[in-house]
Amino acid sequence: MSGTLPRIAVVTGADSGIGRATALLLAAEGFDIGLTVHEDEEGARRTAADVEERGQRCAVERFEASSASAGETVDRLADTLGGIGVLVNVAGTGHSTPALELELADWNEVLATDLTGPFLCARHAARRMVEQGQGGRIINVTSVHEHVPRLGSAAYCAAKAGLGMLTKVLALELGEHGITVNAVAPGEIATEMTGQDEEAAWHTSRPGNPLGRPGHVNEVASVVGFLASPRATYVTGSSYAVDGGLMLMSAHGHDDADPSWREL
Repeated sequence: MSGTLPRIAVVTGADSGIGRATALLLAAEGFDIGLTVHEDEEGARRTAADVEERGQRCAVERFEASSASAGETVDRLADTLGGIGVLVNVAGTGHSTPALELELADWNEVLATDLTGPFLCARHAARRMVEQGQGGRIINVTSVHEHVPRLGSAAYCAAKAGLGMLTKVLALELGEHGITVNAVAPGEIATEMTGQDEEAAWHTSRPGNPLGRPGHVNEVASVVGFLASPRATYVTGSSYAVDGGLMLMSAHGHDDADPSWREL
């Protein structure tokens, strides 16, 4: 490995939420951005315009995370921008259905989108990074449900746990090429996916969470930004929970509406 990390980042699912916040943060730190869009073309255009407003180039590609060709999107973006230094896998989906009622088609959709898609993107990105010989960063946005289960989320939890272990395997295999691989595991974050406006992070009460509120997308993006930065050159194979301490509550059997857990 030689040279410096290319200042080019591909962020999947960057048309809104955590992906958008990540793209804008990396652009502010001097990265050109390749972003993907699934359905929200207006959101993708808005993100692209904001990236360019920060003085960076931006390329946009349509993306179907559950498709066998998902990784080819990374190649097209790398071709357009002239390389790749960072991949951030954000795009995902999920269902709230008891396991006994979960249809195989829904199970397959979630596994394809949340596990197989990120694998394909990581594989294509890593191949590019190895060819470039300058190292790289792969950052998988998982979930606290990479680590702890949730009722009604069998497919989602299985996919995120799988992505967490994939992160560790890739860290082992790619380290010799100077490529670090880490996961960021958000808890409840105020986004459209959770049915909240981003600013709800500051004024929505969550008594069962040690910090007492949902997280903001920028709080997740900041951890991604750290992992993409020179400050994290010796960090690999790790998973960073960004959950306000939520996972610490797993042994308390708490009710989200009941703050009495704070009492001894």
